[in-house]
Amino acid sequence: MKTAYIDCIAGAAGDMLLGALVDAGLPVSTLEAGLAKLGIPDFHLHIGKVSKNGFGATKVDVHAHDDAPERHLREIRELVEAAGVSARVKERALRVFTRICECEAEIHGTTVDQVHLHEVGGVDAIVDVVGVLAGFEALGIGRVVVSPLPLGRGFVRGAHGEIPLPAPATLALLRGVPVCGSPVDKELVTPTGAALLVELADSWGPLPAMTLREVGYGAGSRELAIPNVVRLMIGTADASNGWTSETITVLETNLDDERGEAIGHVARRLMAEGALDVVSIPAQMKKDRPATVVKVLARPADADRLETILFEETSTIGVRRAETRRDALPRRA
Repeated sequence: MKTAYIDCIAGAAGDMLLGALVDAGLPVSTLEAGLAKLGIPDFHLHIGKVSKNGFGATKVDVHAHDDAPERHLREIRELVEAAGVSARVKERALRVFTRICECEAEIHGTTVDQVHLHEVGGVDAIVDVVGVLAGFEALGIGRVVVSPLPLGRGFVRGAHGEIPLPAPATLALLRGVPVCGSPVDKELVTPTGAALLVELADSWGPLPAMTLREVGYGAGSRELAIPNVVRLMIGTADASNGWTSETITVLETNLDDERGEAIGHVARRLMAEGALDVVSIPAQMKKDRPATVVKVLARPADADRLETILFEETSTIGVRRAETRRDALPRRA
C-alpha cells in the first residue's frame, strides 16, 4: 500500500501541504489541471524553490482576484459541487469546510448556516483544500499518518481583532489529536491546515514502517528560528504477505483489589470509547495476591483519553504505556 507520513516540523497550512506534494513528485501540470476543474476564474499558482534555514523546499502561492473573500458554507458547497473534480475529492472538501463552519459556529454562538468564513472562505483557501485532496488522490496514496502537531503562542490579527494563538478554531478542530508545545511565538497550524490534516489522517504518531520512495518539503511564508517546512515522506508498506503495518499504543495496568464486575464495566466503556481491544489476564502479584492485568490496545490519538478512563474507573495508581507495531490482515464486516 502506498503510504504517506506528514511530518509537521513547524506546523502546517494548506499552501505548505501543496508545496510538499509538488516537491515529492506531484506534477505541476496535474495539479493545475485538477484545479482548473474548479471553474474559478482569475487565479493562478506561483510555484518556486526557496530555502528555509538551509532546507530546500517548494513554495506554492495562490494569486487570486477574489471579489468574495468571505463566504457562507452554502456558497462554498455550491462552488465545490459544481467543480469537475472526483466525487471523493468533493466529499472530502465539503467535510473540511463543514468542520471549520461547525467550529466557528460553536465559538461565536451561532449556527452553521449563519457562519461566514473570512480568510478560510477565500479563493486561496478553497484552492488549497481542493488542491491538497486532489493531489493525494492523484499520487494514489492509500494511507496517511501524521506526526503530533506543534502549536505556537502569541497573537494574530483576524477579522475580529487580535486572536490568541493557537486560534480558537484551530484548537476546536484538533480535539482528540496529539499536539505539543513549540517555543515559536507564531501561528504554526492554521485552521485550514488543521481541518485538512484531520480529514487526511488515518492515524497519528511516529513514522510507520514502510519502504521510503519520495521525500518532499513544503515551505511556509514566515521566516522562523526553525525550518518553516512540512516534510512529506511517501513509501510503500510491505503487502507481500497480504497485511498492513501500523503503530498502536498499548496501555497496561495491574489490579489486585478490583471486583470482576468493575473490570467488565471498564472494558465495555473502553471499547465504546474507541479502544481497538481490551484484554484481562489473570496474574499473581507480590505476597501471592491474585490480580488481573488489564491491557488496552489503542490508536495513538486515543491513548490519553483511554488512559484517563482507566484512572477514573479502576483502583489503579499507575498505567504503563508503550508504542508498538501491529501487522493486520485486511478486514471487513
